[in-house]
Amino acid sequence: MAMELTPQQLKQFDGSDPSKPIYVAVKGRIFDVTAGKSFYGPGGAYVMFAGKDASRALAKMSKNDDDITASLDGLSDKEIGVLNDWEKKFEAKYPVIGRVVS
Repeated sequence: MAMELTPQQLKQFDGSDPSKPIYVAVKGRIFDVTAGKSFYGPGGAYVMFAGKDASRALAKMSKNDDDITASLDGLSDKEIGVLNDWEKKFEAKYPVIGRVVS
């Protein structure tokens, strides 16, 4: 049974609690990125994505807080393509454990 988490619940899986897995959502699908702890855990290059839906930020190749959101409004075709490439990378490396619900 796939897990359903609200954005608020997803925040608990941001790597700050070492006893919990680390999750990142892409296009509403939650990936368990614990295996990539060196990237997504504390001190990692992508720690700002942990516990969040990083779709917009991935599409725009941005680490700006304002872009770390599920919103795809106004993205260009090129940015959507970049996001789809990221999604494939995540699918190849990490298990999908559920989805984000509002």
